[in-house]
Amino acid sequence: MPKSKSAKSKSKIKQADWAAIRLFAMDVDGVLTDGRLINVPDASGHMVETKGFDSQDGIALQWLNRLGISAGVISGRVSPATAERAQQVKFKYVYQGHTEKIPILQEIMADAGLDPSQVAYIGDDFTDVVVMRRVGLAVATANARPEVKAIAHYVTQVPGGQGAVREVVELLLKAQGHWDEILRHYEVCP
Repeated sequence: MPKSKSAKSKSKIKQADWAAIRLFAMDVDGVLTDGRLINVPDASGHMVETKGFDSQDGIALQWLNRLGISAGVISGRVSPATAERAQQVKFKYVYQGHTEKIPILQEIMADAGLDPSQVAYIGDDFTDVVVMRRVGLAVATANARPEVKAIAHYVTQVPGGQGAVREVVELLLKAQGHWDEILRHYEVCP
């Protein structure tokens, strides 16, 4: 039986909750993408699936990697586009073809040596709820199902595939004191 959510309110997420995160895990379709699956023919006429990923999400995920915060995906679908994107953004954990996500979450936490309070997860659909109930910081995208938003600690302002992951990464980095470092790196501020 899944454990119930803690007494954390969506409006009362403590900075310490964000600051404790050492792993940011996520679903793919509806989170890293807008959820649409596009099939196009390859040179031989076979249909190939492609997806659109947000470039600002991508750079934000690379910042996490550079700053020692692991990231990864647990997806129910298998897609070469997801594998390629995972490599581009330097995901440490890539699990595809897993609609039963709890064993994968447990495996990742054991490998990383993390407590659930050190894990954030962002999702948009019912298969994500079981994971969201078992992590320290549960995030739903703006385009998530209402039932998913209801159990989330935080709901993004923007939908998946349109900067939702970037929004969460910025909150994490600000809480962990890394945001000014990012801004200085790009000479946004002195």
